[in-house]
Amino acid sequence: MASISILELKPGIKLSKDVHTPMGGLLMHKGTVLLPRDLDILRAFMVQYVEIDAGEGDSKNGSKPAIHKSVKKEQTSAEPIAPPSSLHEEYDRLIQLVKSAYQSVVASELPIYELRNQLEAVIAHIKDYNPLTFAPRSMNEYDYNYHNAVLSALSSYLLSKWSGLQQKDWMQAAFAGLFHDIGNTKIDPTLLYKPQPLTTAEFEEMRRHTTYGYQILKNVTAINEGVRLAALQHHEKVDGSGYPLRLDGSKIHVYAKIVGITDIFHAMSLNRIYRKAQSPYLVLEQIHSEAFGKLDPSLVQIFIKKSTEFHNGTIVRLSNDQIGEIVFTDSNNPTRPMVSVGGEIVNLVQKRHLYIDEVITLN
Repeated sequence: MASISILELKPGIKLSKDVHTPMGGLLMHKGTVLLPRDLDILRAFMVQYVEIDAGEGDSKNGSKPAIHKSVKKEQTSAEPIAPPSSLHEEYDRLIQLVKSAYQSVVASELPIYELRNQLEAVIAHIKDYNPLTFAPRSMNEYDYNYHNAVLSALSSYLLSKWSGLQQKDWMQAAFAGLFHDIGNTKIDPTLLYKPQPLTTAEFEEMRRHTTYGYQILKNVTAINEGVRLAALQHHEKVDGSGYPLRLDGSKIHVYAKIVGITDIFHAMSLNRIYRKAQSPYLVLEQIHSEAFGKLDPSLVQIFIKKSTEFHNGTIVRLSNDQIGEIVFTDSNNPTRPMVSVGGEIVNLVQKRHLYIDEVITLN
């Protein structure tokens, strides 16, 4: 390793050691390949030196940056070990499988066992997933339905676990998230991707995706009735104002209540043809405001509490583009913590015009 001044850093260099803020919070992980914005972050937190692998700082003309301490190259005879799969890799595989399955489901059977195996491969990395901070590496707006399905599956798995459901329910809740909008495969694509507001007749046709979904899933094995009911009921509201059956909360399956929350969250925080993604923190606040009378309030509280459970030291970008570090989170206002920006504390509970726009690193 070599210690190099940030004045010598260039995009593309990989860190060989974690970088911490002066307050001790984790700023960047070992192995991070620096982007231009990362250099701005390091300067904002007045980091003077970082550790890189020997040779990483070589420039195109062969010159080397100033080395802060001597470097000794380690010798090894071991064969390189293939790195294990990552959450993003397994996520991308599931996206492609869901896309293929959805595009052919009307003409053929759903490849349920292939989908289950790949969903389990993604869930094997669930410790690396947080609904608030995970973002696909790449996403075409026309693939929104597939990303919403997979993200809703992962978030529904977590919410079922967080809410105290039995372990046997966790994977079924994930299936409920994965298949909740499968009825869209019977909807005219011109409606699904229409950038203008829908007419009354078009809106009524869009609503039929719930009954279409139940019909598609009714003969699928390896899923339980709750998964089918989630496809039918995920737009029902606890006050009876939802669709298609205007059920009240006592008649809505718990999987549908879970998916009703995760679907809204990801629908609002992903880019769509007719609407740009919103800050996930603002989306949580809107979901909280809907909890009374529309969504199950206890599940909403659990979802917000658990997804915002960060340790102090999390680096975030505010809506005014300032970068700061979370230093305290009030359990009564979990989406509006105190953030240290340039040595000053910004209390987002008091400064309502500001909000967290992006999580940059987790401690």
